[in-house]
Amino acid sequence: MSRQVQQELEVDQFTKGLVGPDQEWSGTVADGGTVRTHTPPACWGPMITPEFRGGHEVTAPIYVEGARPGDALIVHIEAVDVTSVATSTGSMDENEDAFGDDPFVDHRCPECGTEWPDSVVEGTGEDAIRCAECGANASSFGFEFGYTVAFDDDHTVGLTLDNDAAEEFAQNAEEAMAIPENSRQHPILLYKPSEMPGALGHLRPFIGNIGTTPAVEFPDSHNAGDFGQFLVGADHEWGLEDQEALRARTDGHLDSNDVRPGATLICPVEIEGAGLYVGDLHANQGDGELSLHTTDVSGKTKLSVEVIKDVGLDGPILLPNESDLPDIAKPYSDEELETGRNLAAEHGVDMSEAAPLQVVGSGETINAATENAFERASNLFGITEGEVRGRCTFTGGVEIARLPGVVQLSMLTPIDLLEECGLADVVQQKYD
Repeated sequence: MSRQVQQELEVDQFTKGLVGPDQEWSGTVADGGTVRTHTPPACWGPMITPEFRGGHEVTAPIYVEGARPGDALIVHIEAVDVTSVATSTGSMDENEDAFGDDPFVDHRCPECGTEWPDSVVEGTGEDAIRCAECGANASSFGFEFGYTVAFDDDHTVGLTLDNDAAEEFAQNAEEAMAIPENSRQHPILLYKPSEMPGALGHLRPFIGNIGTTPAVEFPDSHNAGDFGQFLVGADHEWGLEDQEALRARTDGHLDSNDVRPGATLICPVEIEGAGLYVGDLHANQGDGELSLHTTDVSGKTKLSVEVIKDVGLDGPILLPNESDLPDIAKPYSDEELETGRNLAAEHGVDMSEAAPLQVVGSGETINAATENAFERASNLFGITEGEVRGRCTFTGGVEIARLPGVVQLSMLTPIDLLEECGLADVVQQKYD
């Protein structure tokens, strides 16, 4: 790839479900530059398209000027704009004959046995995705419970549809979902589920899978500690020997509904150039993503990036919008600071000023993910796990991004600890 550095880079190339150091670069952006993307839906579309090796369709990796292993990449999320006018989603059912160990990864035709077969669309409904070789239903997934959602023009609300309205969108699925030109997925609107008609939902778009490239290749949907569990002991190309091998992940698959315009994500850099990738935009999602899937959409993002040298993160740090922080972890008001200083003077104590951040943790369960966040915070700040627990109890807490195991550990962090690990400037700039 040409290393022509661009101040503003537009990315229109996508992978077929993998993130790793061998993926072809999409281009190079300057340290301090801007990245623009128009990404296809993730989750359901790639899940029903048997050519994919992972459950998402994310951008080809972006080389960031000057980023080296051991650095951190700051990603300021400036805009997330939905371009789809409808989508389908719900909880999933598996076609056990259409995969080996993992329905997201090792696809095979249930009749002719072709691995990752090319596929064609015939009609609509859950049997529409057909093996190009033999004509069998080759999709690994259907809906256990599903619904189709139409959005208003301004993408402020979504309404679930009945069978007739869902069928209309299925007949025009690719256009309704605004599938980008270079995408290779089948649109999930083809499945036309309609089991929950008439429900109105608030929309608040965010990015579900955004991060830096791991040094080891992963299926993109499995670049996290919970989904990554399916790789341990798996008998396919991306199977991992043990839990220790899963530490190579960079936790790009967050599904945190706080990764939205105004938020800042700080990512570990594991390969030269960082390999930023973006995808899996969602129109909305309640905390925890309780169906394991939500409203996947095409959409445009605008991101600005900058490199911090020699930070050495174990996983992502999120600086959400102040309104998304728990009340106990929000920045102090001027009045609170004055009261605190008076109280400190009264009792002869040096009061430490602090600012909020969230350490992301992931694991097989919510408890394991929380333990992972404790470990990452302890390593980053050079304090004991007991102190992490104490500070997060007194000035923070834990929020669930996704079941079964991604969390955001909030903590009002003393400025001196932020200075020691190189994060003071970005955190203080974010929260003034």
